[in-house]
Amino acid sequence: MIIDRKRIYVYLCRQTRDNASPCGFEGGNIGSGTGSLTGFQECEQSVTGVCTIVNNYSGTLHMEIMKAVLGLEDGHIVVGEGFGVEGECAGELVFNTQMTGYMESLTDPSYFGQILMFTFPLIGNYGVDRQNFQNPRVCALGAIAKEICEKPAALPSIRSFFEEKHLLGMTGVDTRALTIRTRVHGTMRAAMVLGSDDGEYAVKLARKTLTICDIVPIPEVSCKEPYHITGSGKRIAVIDLGIKKNQLTSLSKRGGDLYVFPHNAIADQVRACRPDALFISNGPGDPKQAPDAIACVRELLGELPIFGICMGNQVSALAIGGNTYKLKFGHRGANQPVRYKDGRIFITTQNHGFAVDAESLPEGSKITYTNVNDGTVEGFENTDLDVTTVQFHPEAHGGPRDTEAHFFDAMFRRLL
Repeated sequence: MIIDRKRIYVYLCRQTRDNASPCGFEGGNIGSGTGSLTGFQECEQSVTGVCTIVNNYSGTLHMEIMKAVLGLEDGHIVVGEGFGVEGECAGELVFNTQMTGYMESLTDPSYFGQILMFTFPLIGNYGVDRQNFQNPRVCALGAIAKEICEKPAALPSIRSFFEEKHLLGMTGVDTRALTIRTRVHGTMRAAMVLGSDDGEYAVKLARKTLTICDIVPIPEVSCKEPYHITGSGKRIAVIDLGIKKNQLTSLSKRGGDLYVFPHNAIADQVRACRPDALFISNGPGDPKQAPDAIACVRELLGELPIFGICMGNQVSALAIGGNTYKLKFGHRGANQPVRYKDGRIFITTQNHGFAVDAESLPEGSKITYTNVNDGTVEGFENTDLDVTTVQFHPEAHGGPRDTEAHFFDAMFRRLL
């Protein structure tokens, strides 16, 4: 999609037929050379932020196309097409490289406070699969894709879902160029404005937005009160920092009797349920913004076996005296290779912008998983303190599931 500030040109990669436009315009060629498409209408953009586009292939699709603009803190401006509703959002712009699982990612609480950009050129081809939601709501501030599928294999479509839920999305964007920019310059603050192409306003909005290290998103996605998921097996206390549904599913299907606590639970609350182990979930933002969870884990060290995933890995490291740091652009996708301590390579799903500093971990700690691409810590254990954690997501279903049984079966074997 190519959009300038005065006129909107829309083309989709499907065959069309030349019909007269219902609104009086003639369908004509858009583009030049081999592969030019026909049957879409061009219209002037006037005062409002939308115009009507007629798809003559179906003869029935009439979409109002919103102007949309993305502004980065470095002054870079990208104009595209909005989907969802008019509005604006601002936060950290991050990219995800996975080809499937877009709804699993959009509803992952770890994306709270971030604008999620998909590098795969098309999302939405199988519609909105609610069975894979990780939270009842979309947690990302907004979504960016090169193209969204208008006629998916199952309904609703991404477009209609975003409209129904009053969400913010942007398409017609060169996501490859934006991804390269992020990899070169590092993750940046960004603002997305739908219904406008005022790039200067978007840049100003991005620059006045707090960084991911300065916000405290965990209370927004953690449960407010403790709750119980009945199981017939080992009793697991869970600290919810923004837990994904699949983590609870993986624990429950192994018989876990789950007592789930909010992020600010204290050690005595955990002890009161007499658990066999403590599990620390994933969550958004900087792990150092989870002081209550760090204190709780620190107090329970040596009393209970402790397991963690993603932010649970980072919180556990901080609790035993280690340190964490922000990555240049993070790991987000379903194709991240990690090397296990025995030399095996697992392809994993990941979503994190912070990592554990290997050199900061205390004596007795052993790195169990290492990222093959950049050598960062993907998991560690401390047998003296009975701590076992991973940085990647073994429970994720957007990509390979090789590590689901590997991690969770090993966890429950430890509790026998």
